[in-house]
Amino acid sequence: MQAGGIKLSLGVYTALFLIFLYAPMVVLAILSFQTGPEGGPQFPIIEWSTYWYKHLFGLTPPSRIAPLPINEALVRSLVLSVMTMIVSTVLGVTSAQAFRRRFPGSGVVFYLIVLGMMVPGVLVGLGMALVANALGVDRHWWGTAFVLHVVYTYPFAFLVMLAILNRFDQSVEEASWSLGVSPARTFRKVTFPLIFPGVLSAMLFAFTLSYDEFSRTLFASGRDLTLPLAIYGTFSVEVHPNVFAFGVLTTIFSFALLGVYAVLMMLSIRRAKRVAIQEEA
Repeated sequence: MQAGGIKLSLGVYTALFLIFLYAPMVVLAILSFQTGPEGGPQFPIIEWSTYWYKHLFGLTPPSRIAPLPINEALVRSLVLSVMTMIVSTVLGVTSAQAFRRRFPGSGVVFYLIVLGMMVPGVLVGLGMALVANALGVDRHWWGTAFVLHVVYTYPFAFLVMLAILNRFDQSVEEASWSLGVSPARTFRKVTFPLIFPGVLSAMLFAFTLSYDEFSRTLFASGRDLTLPLAIYGTFSVEVHPNVFAFGVLTTIFSFALLGVYAVLMMLSIRRAKRVAIQEEA
């Protein structure tokens, strides 16, 4: 009876947590279907309409409500996220590979890497802005902001790959080396296919963290705004349901990324199982 009560309590707690987590998203999704342009972010819904979705793509007649300034900002955020994902993942894989063996100063290097995710973003962004101004370096989203994004996301990719490689069976590599295969070819043909699910996780972490980053980008991006900064600028003037509509589309995009990630993960796991079966045979 006591165990059943604990399970029930945990179930209720989980349900409440999920409601607390997703209820705001549901409310915003409902408000995004408010009629326009007179309808605003309030209940009850005046009339159900897809007006604000059309407004995002410029398919509505001109009105007093200006379109969201997200076109160029969206491209910047996507490019910045992809750049950050590639660099952080490469650094994370190589660093985790190096930490498979202890070396002098490994403890200090470990904490220096992790420090990038622990320091508050406002302090790091402000520090970068001050250093750039002192050195006479122009701040850009593809320069100073990109460096901060890598510093922030690199530790996450590193920790993911470190956990994956710590559970990796090194005997597979040793068998390849004993056959005269070079370490570089062994990593490309044997190690990398087996750790590919972890690489996908590191890529997803780096991309999503960079795409949503605000505080570090605020001080380091210069005049060109990324998507979070552009959306924040609209809130300082007046909030309209077009922001909610864009949020719904962004959420769908995020779930699409998770779907692609799940498919790639399933394919990589099946490939790893086939390799294991072949080795046993």
